[in-house]
This record gives sequence, C-alpha cells and structure tokens, in this order.
Amino acid sequence: MTPAIEARALTKRFGAFTAVDAVDLRVEEGELFGLLGPNGAGKTTLVRMLTGLLAITSGEARIAGVDVRTDPDGVRQVLGVVPQALTSDLDLTAYENMDIYARYFGVDRGARRVRIEELLTRTGLWERRKELVSKFSGGMRRRLEIVRGLIHKPRVLFLDEPTIGLDPQSRLVIWDILRDLRKGDSLTISLTTHYLEEAEALCGRVAIVDAGRIVALGTIAELKELVPGSRNLEDVFIHFAGRSLREEGAPKGGPPARRGR
Repeated sequence: MTPAIEARALTKRFGAFTAVDAVDLRVEEGELFGLLGPNGAGKTTLVRMLTGLLAITSGEARIAGVDVRTDPDGVRQVLGVVPQALTSDLDLTAYENMDIYARYFGVDRGARRVRIEELLTRTGLWERRKELVSKFSGGMRRRLEIVRGLIHKPRVLFLDEPTIGLDPQSRLVIWDILRDLRKGDSLTISLTTHYLEEAEALCGRVAIVDAGRIVALGTIAELKELVPGSRNLEDVFIHFAGRSLREEGAPKGGPPARRGR
C-alpha cells in the first residue's frame, strides 16, 4: 500500500545551519499521526517541506505517492493544510468561505453545494452558514477552517496546533470532529500540537522531533516502554527532548480535560 506521507533522507539547510537532518518518515493511510517537538526543533520546517511550502535541500518527500519536488500541483490536489493562524475571511459568510475554497480547487459547481452542506453539517455549522464569520467564536472559526481544508477531498490533512487558544470545551469538540472526519474515507491526519494530552488522546503514533531529527517514533504504549517509569507522554517527551514543553513556554491555560480515545 502506498504510504500517505513518506520522507527519505529529507534535509533542509539554511546556509551552514541544518534545520532538518536526513529525516526518514512513513505514515500509513488512515492514521492520525502526531508530530511533537520543542520550539526550534525543526518540526515546522519539516511540515513546510512535506506540504511544498519550502524548498527541499536534499532527499525525497511524497504525499499519497505524489512527489513533492516534481509534481507540486499534484500534491496540492491530494493535500489539505490548516495553519495555526485563523485565515477565514471575516467579511464573508461561512458558506462563502467554503465556496471560494471549492472554486480555487476546481470543485465542480454541481458538487460544491453538496460537499459544503456535508462538511458544515458534520461540524454543526450548517444552520449558521449564512452568518458572517466575524460573528463566530474562535472554536466555530476553527471548525470552519478544518472542514474548509477538506473541501476538495484531500487524502492527507496537515493540522498545525488546531486547538491552540481554545477553551477546554471547544477543544473537546475539535477532538470529536477529528475522530469523526476519519470515518469511512481513509483520511490521513498529521497533527502538530504542543498539548501532549491531545496527542495522547487522539494519535495512534507520534514522532518526537529534536535538533532536526526524529528522536522517537511509535505508539504511545511503545514509547512508554522505552522509558522505564514513565507515566504519560510528557515523561516520554522530557526523556527524548531533554526538557518539557512547559519550559518552552507552551500555550497557557493547561491541556484540555482528558477524554478516552
């Protein structure tokens, strides 16, 4: 089976500085995969190369079998990206925001309304489709932007800190949406987060990145076995990255309440 995300010796240098150092990575179709690391570890650079936003110095990267370097247009069709910053247009309605994205990706006119209704319904926003996004809460905007990234039915979705700045209840809603979106359509999700409980609750496997390399990779249970006495993912993270995210100035307000996978 073709992996959803594949990197071989993927490297990025800025002058004499190596930000990503010969990373090998394989994420299978349908995974909800977590990418963790302290600030400056190289995870953002890694994601930007995988999504075609940053030129690759050396190595290979493929999304759903499409080569990032040689077929950027093909990659855009199989890839959805939801950045950390909220980018939906406040002066447009929820429906209009979705429609513009659908047009950008060339979604057929006849299919646009059906797809928009399906996605907004799944996130509880269909009844609010005619409202300006300026009236939405932060949690509602985040829900809108997640499904906006799915308008063209990508095979892989990259999410960068999707719950940062949200209250605990809104985070739990996002968690449930991410679980629901993976049902039935083999969607692969790559999640970058600073909330370790979020990764522990959602992700089947995680990679910990530090100093431009993947220093640990596996399921939560597998990584705990590698660190004797570890109680949770934070203990594992500290062991491999050498420091806690709290020392890095992780998002304030604490992690969301624990909920079963």
